[in-house]
Amino acid sequence: MAINLASKYSPKIVERYRTKSLTEVPGMNKDYDWQGVKSVKVYSLTPVVLGDYTREGSERYGTPTELQDTTQEMIVSKDRSTTITIDKGNNTEQLAIKEAGKVTAMQNEEVFFPEFDKYKLSVWGATTTTTGTAVALTTTNVYEKFLAACELLDEKLVPQSGRVAFVTPATYNLLKRCPEFVKQSESGQKMMNSGHVGEVDGVQIIKVPTSYMPTKVAFIVMHPSCTIAPLKMEDVNLHLNPPGISGHRIDMRWIYDCFVFDAKKDAIVKHLNA
Repeated sequence: MAINLASKYSPKIVERYRTKSLTEVPGMNKDYDWQGVKSVKVYSLTPVVLGDYTREGSERYGTPTELQDTTQEMIVSKDRSTTITIDKGNNTEQLAIKEAGKVTAMQNEEVFFPEFDKYKLSVWGATTTTTGTAVALTTTNVYEKFLAACELLDEKLVPQSGRVAFVTPATYNLLKRCPEFVKQSESGQKMMNSGHVGEVDGVQIIKVPTSYMPTKVAFIVMHPSCTIAPLKMEDVNLHLNPPGISGHRIDMRWIYDCFVFDAKKDAIVKHLNA
């Protein structure tokens, strides 16, 4: 005799872990507007070298030099989209678990934000300034390499206030276990008490998954004013019973990009693992 056991589906969905954008930090440049245009050109002025003042003659300040400039055109290139249908029959027979609002939030937090974060980090990681020869980080050298990155920013007159560092979990772990950092740094002493690294020598630490980082990049230290990441369009259209579909159709579109200003590209330093 056969025994057929009953089963039941719960209306509560088990959702994957998700997050908001990890790279949207205070201080990122917001001065330029792409509304109604595809590209924006920015000017940078070229300073004029000094000369010696002459106390006689008609050109005592030197030969007049016309002020020069350079331009950088930033063309938004990323135009991404997705379209999703929720069949009314399927949804009614699945305890109506597929709510349009929750679906759009899922797409943003599990798909779009990670893609945008990875793209921004790839742009920042493509800059050329490094801490030196590629070398694997250890608890012995991680703080030294971090300070080397900050030193390079200091030499380029990058503002000390407002700097941020994007680090992989492995780098974060090494920093927490670095004896030199813990013993010599005020932040390290606070970390010993709290177990958390939120700031190192005035630099905000932001932990990002290794999969977000460009290949072999262990950390990026930068001043966010050197970059701009326009999100020109974040569009969601919800259609109820559109032609050919009984149910919902969700159309989503994002137009975005990320740029580093040519005049401020020295405000980014990365460390490469061997």
